[in-house]
Amino acid sequence: MKLRKDFIVHDTGKETMLVATGKAKFSGIVKGNKMLGNVLELLKNDTTEAQMVKTLREQYDAPQGKIEADVHRVVTELKKIGAIDG
Repeated sequence: MKLRKDFIVHDTGKETMLVATGKAKFSGIVKGNKMLGNVLELLKNDTTEAQMVKTLREQYDAPQGKIEADVHRVVTELKKIGAIDG
């Protein structure tokens, strides 16, 4: 799966925003924390949930189950708004 080109990622330093362009079916902004930013960064290249969990486990000191749940929740929401292919 990969982030669609109809969306732009903006990091303010304190929060991450995913902004839909005029070409996207979704109209709005998604705001989130650094974890969202890291997931979106990984989605700039074709990846899987399992690969994202593995990479994020190396960055965060959190239980694997927590990271898996967070990544799954983010991916599910991004699919709902049409922000990712795959």
